[in-house]
Amino acid sequence: MRLFLLVSLTMVAFAANSVLNRLALAGGHIEAVPFGTIRLIAGAAMLAGLCLVLRGGLRLRGPGRAVGVIALVAYLYGFSLAYDALDAGLGALILFGMVQLTMFTSSVLAREALPVRRWVGALLALAGLCWLMWPGQAVQVSALHAGLMALAGIAWGVYSLAGRGAGDALSKTAANFVLAVPLGVLALLVLPGAGHMAPPTAAGWALAILSGAVTSGLGYALWYSVLPRLPASVAAVAQLTVPIIALAGGVLLLGEVITPRIAFASALVLGGVALSVLPQRKLWGGLRKS
Repeated sequence: MRLFLLVSLTMVAFAANSVLNRLALAGGHIEAVPFGTIRLIAGAAMLAGLCLVLRGGLRLRGPGRAVGVIALVAYLYGFSLAYDALDAGLGALILFGMVQLTMFTSSVLAREALPVRRWVGALLALAGLCWLMWPGQAVQVSALHAGLMALAGIAWGVYSLAGRGAGDALSKTAANFVLAVPLGVLALLVLPGAGHMAPPTAAGWALAILSGAVTSGLGYALWYSVLPRLPASVAAVAQLTVPIIALAGGVLLLGEVITPRIAFASALVLGGVALSVLPQRKLWGGLRKS
């Protein structure tokens, strides 16, 4: 029960990043790039502090560090910029759909043995994303912002792949955040419109710091602490709950509306991903019981 509660808390933290980002931007409290930069700095401070307390220091060097840092920056700013227009749940669905497709593509390129159901699941998830982002009257999705969130999903997938086999995931994540801070400050200075950004309000600062220090910093640290106790399939499936939690949070806190198109596309994406990651015996056994 304790493990279940910890995993549930972590998934809520992941979903909260989407809700907090959208709440800050939609409310006009802060712009996307400053939000990403403040979030990055707050996360770096929190993770570095955890390493100092729990590990006795911070190690910045390590294999794959450059890839991890670049992927982290691409994720953070693609994520923040996308929420200028996307609803919280819709953005989370695109993000985690692309994360799973990125991981699947990596498996294909590595020539891993892939069962037919994994191919079918990936195609279903891709079809759901395409349907979701296709222009239509039911829901208008900005191609630019959907593309930015898709880029963020690819970057998070690459970041996750770069961190596989890390002996100390907390230390590696902290190092990536700390080394990404100069790039974040540079982005704040050079991205288009940097000289004309309105200063964040107190609420904007608070939401960005909360997202960086708590739902990112502490959320990632908590996730890494429970991962060793979870089977890989359970860890993958657990993340499928994030878009659903974000959708619920968007409806409750932001007044967002779930259209039939979003609902059906969500079911297609999540069903496809579940088909890809669940072991065959558990998948069909669960269907028979239901």
